[in-house]
Amino acid sequence: MSLSPRLEFRQTQSLVMTPQLMQAIKLLQLSNLDLVAYVEAELERNPLLERQAEPEGTRVEVEAVVGPGDVVQRSEDHELDPRAHTPDAAEAPTADWLEDRLDMSRSAIEDRLDTGLENVFPDDTGRETPRLQPAGEGAGSSDWSSVGGGGREDDDYNLESFLSAATTLADHLEGQLTLAVSDPVERLIGTHLIDLIDEAGYLTADLSAVAERLGAPLATVQKVLEVVQTFDPPGIGARSLAECLAIQLKERNRYDPAMAALLAHLELLARREFATLRRVCAVDDEDLVEMVGEIRRLNPKPGLAFGSGMIQPIVPDVFVRGAPENWLVELNSETLPRVLVNQAYYARVQKTTRGDKEKAFLSDCMQTATWLTRSLDQRARTILKVATEIVRQQEGFLSLGVQHLRPLNLRMVADAIGMHESTVSRVTSNKYMATPRGIFEMKYFFSSSISSSDGGEAHSAESVRFRIKQMIDAESADDVLSDDTLVQRLREAGIDIARRTVAKYREAMRIPSSVQRRREKQAAAAAG
Repeated sequence: MSLSPRLEFRQTQSLVMTPQLMQAIKLLQLSNLDLVAYVEAELERNPLLERQAEPEGTRVEVEAVVGPGDVVQRSEDHELDPRAHTPDAAEAPTADWLEDRLDMSRSAIEDRLDTGLENVFPDDTGRETPRLQPAGEGAGSSDWSSVGGGGREDDDYNLESFLSAATTLADHLEGQLTLAVSDPVERLIGTHLIDLIDEAGYLTADLSAVAERLGAPLATVQKVLEVVQTFDPPGIGARSLAECLAIQLKERNRYDPAMAALLAHLELLARREFATLRRVCAVDDEDLVEMVGEIRRLNPKPGLAFGSGMIQPIVPDVFVRGAPENWLVELNSETLPRVLVNQAYYARVQKTTRGDKEKAFLSDCMQTATWLTRSLDQRARTILKVATEIVRQQEGFLSLGVQHLRPLNLRMVADAIGMHESTVSRVTSNKYMATPRGIFEMKYFFSSSISSSDGGEAHSAESVRFRIKQMIDAESADDVLSDDTLVQRLREAGIDIARRTVAKYREAMRIPSSVQRRREKQAAAAAG
């Protein structure tokens, strides 16, 4: 076999990640807020894109109907006929009443209205601009005199300027600092300390570092902090939970050596080790129950009484309405940005382009705009298709509740709709579905399976967690269920589960162990 150079043609198929394909994949996993921000940036960058305003009388609807055994998807634009709202000629009001009134004289009209016509139909053409007059010129001496109950006539009138803003924690503390501290240096230190207080009301910095940063003595910083800790709400400016509770107890005059010992051993209180606490605090059962009740009435996060920032509500991407076996799945069109390509502007500008750079820029803008509109449409249809399959798979959850949530994974949905698992994963990320049972993230409907002990249908992990929580909530102080007892009852219900799995689910729901629950219930019963 001789070695010699030669030319060969080979035909292969490969997936190339073009910028347009990467853009489409990126749009799939964006949330509604991120998608709107992305489209707004494209609108500013691309002159061929423009925002499509939904005209009055037009309803854009993208929905799917999940029925018993079939899925029908529909995507259509319904444009209402404006003539449908126009009254017939027979129903239209006639102008005879106007002709009758025109036959009346001016004096007759004024007698009927009991006022002059200039008061009813003022002549605005010759009226001068209102001006401020001296106080001696009579009533109505300002430009308010020509305005009725509606307010000013100025175009710059803004009702929102009269709305009061919510007081923040920093503003509330700085107002008290101005009254409590007169020295400028100490007031500067206090302002810096207030800036370091988090939304829960705790000081998040070390005083030594603060003193070094400000170039002030540590004793002065400590003195100003003690002043800040006397501000409202009680417990503000504390550096730990024990100090926060101690400040509140001092204000109530309830801080004594026994209470100080209790605050120094809060970890024992968290573990409900009341026998050890009685020995440490040197009190009896009655005093300990009273002390624990006093601690529970305190506020561990005093700063949360003030608004720290705007809370962004969850906006669902998909709505699920209807009744069992006839669910209607539709996209939330209010959150979907609508853009279109201005073909007329493109044709007009294309005629005036001369250089190669201008032509390349215009061509790139046209290609990007066209691909963006297609990607937005494909994104909406893909979300609707995935949501429809989820509703079909989890119809028992929508009808009967969490205990009927079926095991579901990405592969099951991907095989049903003919897509890849990665596509389904991107679609369900940061997306929410509004159902008759509440708003849930799409990832919530995907749950691992737990086999059945009697060979029946498998159970989802979420439904098993719900059963565990139900059993624990129903237990009494005299009958606290251990993990072994929970396993036994679940197996009696046909769920094959291990003890360590029950413990893992219980800890994930932040439910303490049976020993701690028994102590807590006994303490609550004694306090009651």
